[in-house]
Amino acid sequence: MSTAVLGGHMPGGHGLTSFVGRRRELGEVRELMSRSRLLTLVGPGGVGKTRLAVELSGRSRKAFRDGVWIVELAALEDGSQVGSQIAAALRLPDQSNRSSLQRLAGYLQERQLLLVLDNCEHLLGEVATLVARLLDAVPGLRVLATSREPLGIFGEQLYGVPPLAAPTDSAAATGSLEAFESVRLFVDRARNVDPEFGITDGNRLAVAQLCRRLDGIPLAIELAASRLRSVSVLQLLERLDRRFDVLTGGSRVAVPRQQTLRGLIDWSYELCTRAEQLLWARLSVFPGGFDVEAAEEVCGFGEIERVEVFDLVDRLVAKSLVVAERAADAHVSGGGRVRYRQLMTFREYGAELLEAAGESVELRRRQRDHSLARAAETVASWCGPDQSLRLAAARRDHANFLSALEWSASTAGEEIGGMRLAALLRYHWIAGGNLSDGRRWLDRMLALSTEPGPERGEALWAAAWICLIQGDRDVAERYLTECRRLAVLLDDPVLAAHADHWDGLREVLGGRAQHAIQLYRAAITVYRRVGDTASTLTALFLLGMAQIYAAQPEKALATCREVLSESDEHGERWTHAYAHTVAGLCQWHLGEFEAALQSEIAALEIQRDFLDGLCTAITIEHMSWTAASTKHYEKAAILLHAAQAVWKGFGTAVSAFGPVQTDSEQMVALVRRELGESRFESILAEPPVPSTKQAIELALAMARTAQVMPKDARPSHTTPNVPSDGAGSPLSDDYTLPAGQELTKREAEVAALVAEGHSNKEIAAVLVVSPRTVGGHVERILAKLGFTSRTQIATWVAGHRGSRR
Repeated sequence: MSTAVLGGHMPGGHGLTSFVGRRRELGEVRELMSRSRLLTLVGPGGVGKTRLAVELSGRSRKAFRDGVWIVELAALEDGSQVGSQIAAALRLPDQSNRSSLQRLAGYLQERQLLLVLDNCEHLLGEVATLVARLLDAVPGLRVLATSREPLGIFGEQLYGVPPLAAPTDSAAATGSLEAFESVRLFVDRARNVDPEFGITDGNRLAVAQLCRRLDGIPLAIELAASRLRSVSVLQLLERLDRRFDVLTGGSRVAVPRQQTLRGLIDWSYELCTRAEQLLWARLSVFPGGFDVEAAEEVCGFGEIERVEVFDLVDRLVAKSLVVAERAADAHVSGGGRVRYRQLMTFREYGAELLEAAGESVELRRRQRDHSLARAAETVASWCGPDQSLRLAAARRDHANFLSALEWSASTAGEEIGGMRLAALLRYHWIAGGNLSDGRRWLDRMLALSTEPGPERGEALWAAAWICLIQGDRDVAERYLTECRRLAVLLDDPVLAAHADHWDGLREVLGGRAQHAIQLYRAAITVYRRVGDTASTLTALFLLGMAQIYAAQPEKALATCREVLSESDEHGERWTHAYAHTVAGLCQWHLGEFEAALQSEIAALEIQRDFLDGLCTAITIEHMSWTAASTKHYEKAAILLHAAQAVWKGFGTAVSAFGPVQTDSEQMVALVRRELGESRFESILAEPPVPSTKQAIELALAMARTAQVMPKDARPSHTTPNVPSDGAGSPLSDDYTLPAGQELTKREAEVAALVAEGHSNKEIAAVLVVSPRTVGGHVERILAKLGFTSRTQIATWVAGHRGSRR
């Protein structure tokens, strides 16, 4: 079909349904069109390239004197007929023996119009040749094309059409579901078959999961919505494992491949070469995405040589079958490594192909072995300067690790490999914040294979480590007892040292610090002998904690200094942060509150890169005690609330940590008593800090504005240490809001003091105003920022300060 956009009619029946979302994309594409005579919208099938082009055409037609003309090429099979198809769209009479190019060039010569060429991917060569010649011959012509891969013409501007944004489960839980375009499209199309359909408490999570599992692909969402005439959202979600059978029944006026999801993907598959098809299938073993090295290692064998993989991945990216993304840590990783992923729909199609080809077992084993190699490399090189980058890389590979573990656990003969992988991922489980997954997989692998080998020994002490962090000391004791027996059986002194190491932590947490010191010293002796610096440093900072609770604070500080010095030599920062945390705890016990605060700040500065939930939670908890010990009770309560949020997010609580819990209970009781029950509970009832990163920024901001001196000892005229812009306005440049909503200088002062943890009464004393006046300022700040609590103000102030550094 060929259509001139002169009225309300849109190709393929698009004019019969509303256009949902895409405001950002429309703005970006219009900007690109103003700068280029050829713009190609690229993206996977069903992502909405045609609909975006049609909408843009309708909104742009006034800019083109001779109109906007749409040429649909989807049904055209003969590339030699592209020119004729365009001529037919323009309604040119065919009364000469000139070529279609000559006829088109002659007709368009004096005209100024936009030509929209829809679905070019199967005719790329012919379309590219014709468009290049027309653009060269006709100065007033602009072309907007849609294709799954670029035309490849000099001067071509590309715009990748992304899927619609899909919500997470947390977004569904917080009530912000309707903000996502994929959900709005689903609801809009669902009401075509059920006018009463809406988002309810009963279906909101299912709707979120459905849109996410359909990758935000508009065609898939529309096909899913059409099924609601006979099933509920939950029933539809339960059947998505058979998505290619379920998602059928599209518009009868659409081309056949757009009537079913399988037809859509089949079309993309048919446009690939044999090698591209094979790699598409093999890449399905990476549910968490992949980098080039992983693709080469896992997929480069047999019909595809390793050296071919890079070029094939590039070709799949060009065909919009693989998505290329810059790593989130690109700014710290030397310019950024590109990572790739398949949309879930394309990956599941590939998995079917892999199974049919009989390569599934081979590919899954290769992917597991690749995960093993990466985990082993992380452990071997852990004590060095790249720890935070390795943790970030492991977080990106998390889904791949879980997939490898699941395959190992469910495939006879692969249990030992899975056990080794689970143990080698110990830093990912603990420092990376994946305690629950680590515990689940180590427990499962230990139950599956009881063969008394070194792999089991390593898994036993790694599992015990996690159990102790979670407060499960009885299970940890059982694992460590077996680990000792295995060490004797295997005559393995290093395995025995690991048993001593983690038994030492169990003893500290159980209140037996003196015995723990003996165990740590025995373990450290063995670690030193075999050159295991990473284990040495971990055992040393835990030795420091044992010395604190064995009433040996000076020895504890000396131990922490030893860790700090040795970790510096290796460029190591993970245990460096923990050494600062333990030093801060020791200094707090000694009453050296200023030194304690500086140690806590140093630990959190490092945690900006690591986001280690355990170290962050303990450090912010300590910071709360330091604030309370210097009579900053409101600040102490806010910090305690932030620490509790991090503890919960990490999957444990301070109650797991024995004598640390005792200290915590004493300080909580003090803050509760001094603030009063009502005020204390109101702070803890406020919304929690939403992430570990924001908790760190909040704590650092509060620490840097801290007056460690007790407030009742401060001269009455002294102003708190509020960062200023030099004109008496605290950070006024940082607190910029949309026009008409800026904080005044006084409101900025009040916000900064709220972020310090001061009460209205205390702020009033500092600013020499009444508490009622301060209350009014706080209410206006909340209204301008759209907040409901003082904690949100403090988090906002911290985030703005953090973003300036």
